[in-house]
Amino acid sequence: MAKQYVIGAIVSNIAGVLSRVSGMFTRRGFNIDSLTVGETESGEFSRITIAFHGDADVKDRIIKQLDKIHDVKAVEVLDSHETVTRELLLIKVKNSPENRQDIMTAVEIFRSKIVDYSPSSLTIELTGEVTKIDAFIELVKPYGIMEMCRTGIVAIERGENCLKA
Repeated sequence: MAKQYVIGAIVSNIAGVLSRVSGMFTRRGFNIDSLTVGETESGEFSRITIAFHGDADVKDRIIKQLDKIHDVKAVEVLDSHETVTRELLLIKVKNSPENRQDIMTAVEIFRSKIVDYSPSSLTIELTGEVTKIDAFIELVKPYGIMEMCRTGIVAIERGENCLKA
């Protein structure tokens, strides 16, 4: 059965690296569930977090292929029990006098916040684990989702363990 894996990779912060990394997945027929990229504490490196589904063989092949890319400096499968994962959601929901209080209650319960308010819409920001994000989306769906965007998973190991180049 396919399991979700999260990989952290430290790469050179230069043009074309993301294309080579994502291209490797495409060429091998692997699907990416989530991909996030951002500069690290050192401007010369970026951190890529990739989530995907597969079996242990697929995971091992992906790690080996990533290790072969010159600008990939470090790759690690992140253990879900030893990793903090988060995702950001921005979601615009229809605002009406009939549903406003219910939405405001959901915002409070999920410890999210309204970042834009208009007579016809509420834009809500929510950060959390994927299951929390999914649950919030399902809860507000009946009120009318106008638009939404998700960042994808970002992940960092707990404690003193660090992914370094």
